[in-house]
Amino acid sequence: MRFLGIDYGTRRIGLAFGDELGIATPLPALTDADAAKRRAGLAAVVKARRVTDLVLGYPYNMDGTTGFKAKEVDAFADQLRADLGLPVHLIDERLTSHMAEAGMTQLELREIRAKGIVDSRAAALILQDFLDQRFPPPPPAEELP
Repeated sequence: MRFLGIDYGTRRIGLAFGDELGIATPLPALTDADAAKRRAGLAAVVKARRVTDLVLGYPYNMDGTTGFKAKEVDAFADQLRADLGLPVHLIDERLTSHMAEAGMTQLELREIRAKGIVDSRAAALILQDFLDQRFPPPPPAEELP
């Protein structure tokens, strides 16, 4: 199994890759201004990495409800299913962008936000959450006396 984590945005799409080893790795984000080119870039990554499943961050509100952005993501998920013919798993993405930005200064954030680095870090957090649910780590080995 080969998974592509996706942090959807109207200007950038963050990406991460993982497999049954259970480790999510950020990939370069899709940052083209043209939405059709971003979709084509996504299809190229899926093909090149032989992705079997898509893991898409789903924007729940802090109270667990959904809003306008969730409708956009629902439409994007439907488009992914139609275009790529792959299963799409929706994963709660609350606070992933905030966690992806942790430890960065405001100057660093301004410089890297346009490159999609934060978006791909968020995609890696989304994918890692999914992988941890699907492939839980083994229990720690007992210490020998």
